[in-house]
Parts: sequence; C-alpha cells; structure tokens
Amino acid sequence: MTKGNRSPNRRELLAGAAAVTAAIASAPARAEGETQAHDFSGKSVLITGASSGFGRLAALHFARQGANVVASMRNFRKGKRAEAQELADIASDEKLKLHLVEIDVLDPKLIKSGVDQAHAIAGGALDLLINNAGIGYGGPVEFNDEDALTAQFGTNILGYHRMARAVLPAMRAKGEGHIISVSSQLGRIIVPNIGVYSPTKFAVEAMFEGLAYELAPFGVDVTIIQPGGYPTKIWENGARYFDQLFERADDERKAAYAAHIEMSRGLMSGQYSTDPMDVPRAMADAFAMPPGKRPLRRPVHPSPQATVAANAAMAQIEASVLGGGAYKDWHAAVID
Repeated sequence: MTKGNRSPNRRELLAGAAAVTAAIASAPARAEGETQAHDFSGKSVLITGASSGFGRLAALHFARQGANVVASMRNFRKGKRAEAQELADIASDEKLKLHLVEIDVLDPKLIKSGVDQAHAIAGGALDLLINNAGIGYGGPVEFNDEDALTAQFGTNILGYHRMARAVLPAMRAKGEGHIISVSSQLGRIIVPNIGVYSPTKFAVEAMFEGLAYELAPFGVDVTIIQPGGYPTKIWENGARYFDQLFERADDERKAAYAAHIEMSRGLMSGQYSTDPMDVPRAMADAFAMPPGKRPLRRPVHPSPQATVAANAAMAQIEASVLGGGAYKDWHAAVID
C-alpha cells in the first residue's frame, strides 16, 4: 500500500517501473577485460548491418585479428555511402582485409548478389556469418501498427532467415561453418513497452536454437549472442521510427497509452554506460573455439543474471524433451 494505505494507480506503477528500468540502464558497467588475441588468418566472415553499432565494430575487430571480412550494409550508393567510405579508409590505412558489399536483408536479389560476392572474396564457403542487421521500435504492443510489425519482423527475423539460407548450402557442402545471430536480453525477458521488438528477438532465439540442432549432423555451429543495453545507433534510429509511428497513431490510442508512451521514450533514450565492444569480443571468443564446442548462447552484459537464469531454465526443459528421444544425438552435439 502507498500513501494513506491507498493502492498505487496504473500511472504510478508505470512511473515506478520506468525508474527501475532507468536505474538498471545507467548502472556503471564492470570492466569486461582486455580483448583476447585471436589469429583468424585464413578465415572468412560476412557481417550484415555493418554501417554502425555492433556490425561496424565487429567488422573492424575481426579484420584486425586477421580475418578476411566482408562488411555489408544497405543503401550502399555504389560504395559512396559515408559509413562505407569510412570503413574503406580505415581498412586502407591499417592494411586490413576488409571488403564492402551491398546487402539489404529485405531484398532477396541484393542478398544473393552480396553473398555471391562474399563467396568470391572468400574463395568458397564462408567460415562465419554474423546476422546483425536489425531495427527496433518502442511502444506498447497495441500501439504498434502493421507497418511497424512488418518492418521489425521483416528485418529481425526474415532477414536473418534469408541470410542463413543464402550461406548454408556452401557451409553444408564443406562440412563446417558457424552462424552467429544477434538476439537480445529482450529475446528471453519481457519488458513492457518494447512491444514488437522483443517478440522478434524471441523468434530469433527459437529459430536459431532449432537450426542449431538441425545443423549438428552437418558440422555447422550456431551461436546466439544476447546483448543487454549498449549505446549504439539502434536507439537513435528506434526513436526516429517511434516518432513516425506516433504520427500515424490515432488520437484514442495516444490518449489511452500516454503514460506508456512516456515510459517507452525513456527506454529508447539509449543512455547506457556499457562498452559496446563487449559484443564483438564475445563473437570472436565464440568463433575462436573449436568446431563443435562453440556455445549455443552467450549473454553479453555486465548484469546478465536474468538472462543466464532464463537460459538455464529453458536448457533444462529442452533436455527433458530432446535428451532421450530421436533427437538425442543432435541435442548432445549442441553446447549450451
């Protein structure tokens, strides 16, 4: 009970939840340690969404450790996009094996041409695909309209699926490969007012765990990276997408969800003190492990306790379902 033994109203509950979320987001990050040195010479890596955020950082991180990196992005403008030129300049200055191609994960033709280029650069099957391109809107579930759902599921899940289908035939033929897909803590934990982004990441978790079992007989590994909050451009873009969504919304929903919308804008502020390099480091550490020994999931955040607990609970459930039946060997081959 609150003041005068009065139960809190819905607006007070929302405000309290927002304060807790903000406190978690602004908590000082613990040091994740120095970058572990890996030698990825002779290894080929294709990354989607390399114009900013984790994708850009991963492209440089893997290239600086010797990998032959193909960094892809949409709106390429024949290499004239500023973000592409910046990466090309760094690669030239540092003499990195970093190549730039155009891939829009919403466009099957650009996926095919981009993956074909990546295979040509790699001289055959890729060693690693990093599914990273993604978008996110804030706002309650009802507030998100069909355009918002189409954009988020189209990029975050259909785009990942299209990329996996494009690279897997060559990986299976080679009998080796690795797919890393970027999920989120919000792919395991529900937070209100991130209404549709979270379901797309739950879908990533389900699809790529299933794929991990299915690919076990072919020698292809799958790792799901689960970042917490990091200061990347996804928040700036998400705020812009939400503003567009707000403009499309009807007045009744704007009024009904006024407190939720205020909270959602706070969640999309991106005020985090965490180091986004944690994520490419985790990707590199997973890829550096021996084939067949790579983790199915890797929570990445200074405060991963909730995700670790959710992963452990679901792993126990999956083991009870798959551990003793027809899929026993496939389940045993997947390290969680």
